[in-house]
Amino acid sequence: MNLKGRSFLTLKDFTPEEIMYLLDLAAELKQKKKQGITGNSLKGKNIALIFEKPSTRTRCAFTVGCVDEGGHPEYLGKNDIQLGHKESVEDTARVLGRMFDGIEYRGFAQDTVEKLAKYSGVPVWNGLTDSDHPTQILADFLTLKEQFGKLKELKLVYVGDGRNNMANSLMIGSSKVGIHFTILAPKSLWPEQSLIKLCEEYAAVSGSKIEISDSLDTVEGADAVYTDVWCSMGEEDKAAERIAILKPYQVNDDLLALTKKESTIFLHCLPAVKGKEVTEEVFERFADIVFDEAENRMHTIKAIMVATLGNH
Repeated sequence: MNLKGRSFLTLKDFTPEEIMYLLDLAAELKQKKKQGITGNSLKGKNIALIFEKPSTRTRCAFTVGCVDEGGHPEYLGKNDIQLGHKESVEDTARVLGRMFDGIEYRGFAQDTVEKLAKYSGVPVWNGLTDSDHPTQILADFLTLKEQFGKLKELKLVYVGDGRNNMANSLMIGSSKVGIHFTILAPKSLWPEQSLIKLCEEYAAVSGSKIEISDSLDTVEGADAVYTDVWCSMGEEDKAAERIAILKPYQVNDDLLALTKKESTIFLHCLPAVKGKEVTEEVFERFADIVFDEAENRMHTIKAIMVATLGNH
């Protein structure tokens, strides 16, 4: 499958077959890394890593993934370049596109990452925006595949803030690959109706079921329960009201008991605020899987770079 030259901005742009190809490639690269085998598919490639927001997993995954494949990553923090301040996004994109072979962007507006892709002329990868976090989804799906041996017809329930970038991205990805997906959230935090409608169209093709609910009973039958922080970056001023409305949706032993399944796993994109969206007990019980998921950020991000830019 040829993804050369493609940007990775949202899973909306990728077919189910392309998503599965990236997951298979990530699994292959992971296995090689475990055997001490790294590649040189990015040899001679320079990659710009633009970060308007701080990052642990995304930054480390792009850096290590790039170096493992023989490339050179260059970190550009928000105070290092003029992006959108003294220089327009379009002009920054055209400059970077002439000096770098690929660009990662982590920041606020989806519009910014789209402009970088449009004007730079090189592959651009979305390391997180306010509305989408597609690289995280590949890591989540690789983890589910490792745990269950498949994706199709698994039931994944996302609990918490149903309109944040994780809920959006999981719904897009799940509806593409045939995972039955539920958002369990208070009505005031449900996703945009237009996105639900789009994902229902994907689901009609893949055989996935999409459900949006505020009833805890909907976790019954879940293979995986997923949560994220209750306050996304930049929303700290809403912390008190968020905690009040989301308290009933904490992932704890009582909620997991409602799945009526012994085999249910817990997932979290991290960083976690233990005692808020998830109890310490539940988090620690599933810590091995959660940190596999964190590690899988690197293998899946490496796969994206290799597939879109590398000599693979």
